[in-house]
Amino acid sequence: MESPTLPPSAAVRHDGPGDGKQVPGVIVVFSGGAPCARPMALATGPLELGRGDVSAGKLDDGRVSRRHAQIAFEDGRWVVTDLGSQNGTFVDGQPIGRAPTLAQRLIRVGDSLLVPCADVRPFERLGVRSVDGFVRGPAMQVLLEEAARAAHSGTTLHIRGESGTGKEGVAQAFHGAGPRGARRLVPVNCAAIPHEIAERLLFGTKRGAYSGAAADAPGYVQEADGGTLFLDEVAELDLQVQAKLLRVLESQEVLPLGASKPHKVDLAFCSATHKDLRALVATGALREDLYFRIGRPAVTLPPLRNRPEEIPPLIAQQLGAMSAAPAAHVSLVEQCLLRPWPGNVRELLVEIRAAAHAASADGHRVEARHLSPTAGTVFGGSMPEPAAAPRDQPTQPPPSTPPSDGPRRRPARDDAEWRPRVEEALRAHAGNVAATARALGLHRTQLRRLLERYGLAADTAADTATDMPTDADDGESVD
Repeated sequence: MESPTLPPSAAVRHDGPGDGKQVPGVIVVFSGGAPCARPMALATGPLELGRGDVSAGKLDDGRVSRRHAQIAFEDGRWVVTDLGSQNGTFVDGQPIGRAPTLAQRLIRVGDSLLVPCADVRPFERLGVRSVDGFVRGPAMQVLLEEAARAAHSGTTLHIRGESGTGKEGVAQAFHGAGPRGARRLVPVNCAAIPHEIAERLLFGTKRGAYSGAAADAPGYVQEADGGTLFLDEVAELDLQVQAKLLRVLESQEVLPLGASKPHKVDLAFCSATHKDLRALVATGALREDLYFRIGRPAVTLPPLRNRPEEIPPLIAQQLGAMSAAPAAHVSLVEQCLLRPWPGNVRELLVEIRAAAHAASADGHRVEARHLSPTAGTVFGGSMPEPAAAPRDQPTQPPPSTPPSDGPRRRPARDDAEWRPRVEEALRAHAGNVAATARALGLHRTQLRRLLERYGLAADTAADTATDMPTDADDGESVD
């Protein structure tokens, strides 16, 4: 059931001809102590933020000055200037002075948080919704529409995405949109199945098939008969099981272990993995014939760090489900928006629960200081707190380096996983090397080397942000 939360703002409209041009701007994702999804366009010039008569940039926030800050979009970059505000302006977790400052991920004015956005039109049209307990931003809504179309036109869908991004939710949408939606969806995590018992768990067994098989036992395939079978991390199955799975998909028949005759089944099939199926075929880890059967149609689920508009409502949803119903302080939401969350939605929800328990002993709201320093970080590194928290916060964290100067460990040499991640981040940040490196938790030199190895092009002119650490900090020279 859909709830009318976080609707798109009606204040900003673009009713001109459908020329397909992007409309840059910012999205107000948190204000007044609650999540929101208000787009503010920058297509016609700079935007002034404040509580005064600033039309499109007006914020109903008691900690925002009448003329607080100005945001401009210049040469593909967001430039923020504080206008002498009383409580200051923060860019990417750091306070700024009166000089124009480049924004990469986040802007904070008062208790309001704004995310730079390359194109605000999807937010004007779709907003951010909560459907059946799942938070869905514009990107997720479009992806789910693709999954629904796949369900209407066929019986298979492959979902690609990092761990914790919500692949099972996409599988549920695919199942529910198809003709078998009234029947059962059977989700199976193939990575959790020991290889030696995968065949009998998937395809079932006949009585006497092995010692201890005292009765017929259906497998996951039989349980999904009439519905949908969802195999997460499908590439973890060994080649023999893959061959038997292909037979089920091709013939709609299953041969249980120890049986002499196959049984008919009628099911839709959904698979998922965080790896590149083509690369797995090339290395022999995935059968080529199975790839051609399950690899298309496919959707790619963006990681949570590329869906920042979903983070505030996810936090509110998680805290609201707790018995004490603690409130989220702006500093907590700010820190969550600045961290890359390699474990995605799953990790975020776990860490928010832990922060809420930490806050229960000393306050009624959850603040940034209650969040673990390692929560949402890359490769086990830590992310610093902002240089300054809101002035009504009881304690002030010590000054620190910018969040982009976080962990400096190199990415694992798994090109099958890293190349698509780099490509997706580049597209999300319009080729901006500095922004892409920040999103991936890498230094720019590391990213450049990956770009060179993968033969990918980027906008090197955009790699000059003055608020980013220099590559010399990493002990390496700039190309």
